Amino acid sequence: MLSDAQLLDAAQRFGTPLYVYDAAELDAALSRVRTAFHDARIFYAMKANPNLTLLVRFKAAGVGFECVSAGELARAVKVGMVGDEILVNGPAKSDEEYAEGARLGATFIVDRAGEVGLLPPRSQALVRVNPALNVSTHDHLATGAGSSKFGVPLAEVPAVLDALRTAGHDARGLHVHIGSAIRNATDFAAAFSRLSELRPAVGELEVLDVGGGWGLNADLGGIAEQARGAASVFGARLWIEPGRYLVAEAGVLLSTVVGTKSTEREFVLLDAGMTELLRPMLYGAVHPVRALWQRGETDIYDLAGPACESGDVLARDVPLPTPMRGDVLALGQAGAYGTAMSSNYLSRPRPAEVLYESGEWRVIRRRENVEEVWAAEVQG
Repeated sequence: MLSDAQLLDAAQRFGTPLYVYDAAELDAALSRVRTAFHDARIFYAMKANPNLTLLVRFKAAGVGFECVSAGELARAVKVGMVGDEILVNGPAKSDEEYAEGARLGATFIVDRAGEVGLLPPRSQALVRVNPALNVSTHDHLATGAGSSKFGVPLAEVPAVLDALRTAGHDARGLHVHIGSAIRNATDFAAAFSRLSELRPAVGELEVLDVGGGWGLNADLGGIAEQARGAASVFGARLWIEPGRYLVAEAGVLLSTVVGTKSTEREFVLLDAGMTELLRPMLYGAVHPVRALWQRGETDIYDLAGPACESGDVLARDVPLPTPMRGDVLALGQAGAYGTAMSSNYLSRPRPAEVLYESGEWRVIRRRENVEEVWAAEVQG
């Protein structure tokens, strides 16, 4: 973990709002995954954080990429990924994604029966299974529920595999991803159990991809053991797709105190808000908060951003020492879906991103300016 002094140094050098990443924690998270899952093949779910510097690091470590848009595919190509190193996922793939995936030799994750006829000739494919489970996460993060838009219902999976083979595709196996930030490890066991029920109908398979979605404090060893058991049922090689787990803890969003305010609540006003960290507003995510100052007595505050939106509150009921204008605080676990979901709402330029590695800071995304925010617009 980066120290208070290091974080304050970054804020002073590069300004705030600022995304800060710790290379040592990136490496540690990948090491934890490899220790737990042994020889499972790892594909990084790029949507968590698509920064090119991070992608280069993962590629150098032998990690593949799971891409869910044409833009993410372009990033994979930019860093030199080809062929079997790439998965193409998503419930509504575009013609561009099919064409580029085929050109690269990627494996497609088929999300519905009707997609079989859309695949380029002789494609490699996995069938995404919807296990119809209610899991321990926010509804917006649950992707394996029966009401979810994702995946093929269990009963239809054998027919989709057969349709792929009949159409001349390489039906490599099955895929399942039940959600993100899942709190209860037994949810994974339930999903793997339902997958295993398909064995009599589908036979042996080359690949079982069990996605990701593990909570940051999850029992990786236990989940991995269950996943290996499910893969063995099919005689399949295990693939996994961690995203948030690999990058969340490595990232911190630094924000400067603009002032305080009292209504029926006590507020600390910040220069960062929903445009920099959307997760609290979008699905009630709670990020750890760390004051980088010490003074006075501790009181309870809500952290409010600068947007003219009542929902622009990054945290509630946070104990903080007395804040003053110019103080800096750190919001943890911001390495995933922080910058990836950031926006130019209110014509706010996106923050810079910096990486701390081997005792040095490196800018891995420069701060935008307002002219860049409107650069693509055409004046009438």
